[in-house]
Amino acid sequence: MKGPGMFKSEQYFAEAAEYGELAKAAAGTDESRRFQEQQHRLASLADNEQGLAETYNDALHDTAPQRSRTLTLAGEEEHVLRCLGAALIMQWNSLPTELQREFFDTAGSVGKLMETEALRGQIARFLNKHKNDAGSKGN
Repeated sequence: MKGPGMFKSEQYFAEAAEYGELAKAAAGTDESRRFQEQQHRLASLADNEQGLAETYNDALHDTAPQRSRTLTLAGEEEHVLRCLGAALIMQWNSLPTELQREFFDTAGSVGKLMETEALRGQIARFLNKHKNDAGSKGN
């Protein structure tokens, strides 16, 4: 049985193969490079879709007790991560700039490769919005 993302991943793989052929037949290196970049993007999308479909299928075949235990652990981990994140934000202004940059770079690279730039923007906006909150709570 194919999951919901299987057909989409097959389409992406097929399109990636087409761009690979276009890259081989391209007139110049710039055109070839553009086709190769599109080929890599589509292959990455195909991999992501296939991974999502496999995760979906695994979830369907998971037994109820395992699923309940997994959800409980995921909920506990999410709570711990939220507490750690909140503690970090509360102390943000007191951290050395170099350490702030390291945390920012690490947090920005935690997401999936295709979402890294958007994630970094979200983090930057969040930090900017809350940069004075941490300092005002202690005063």
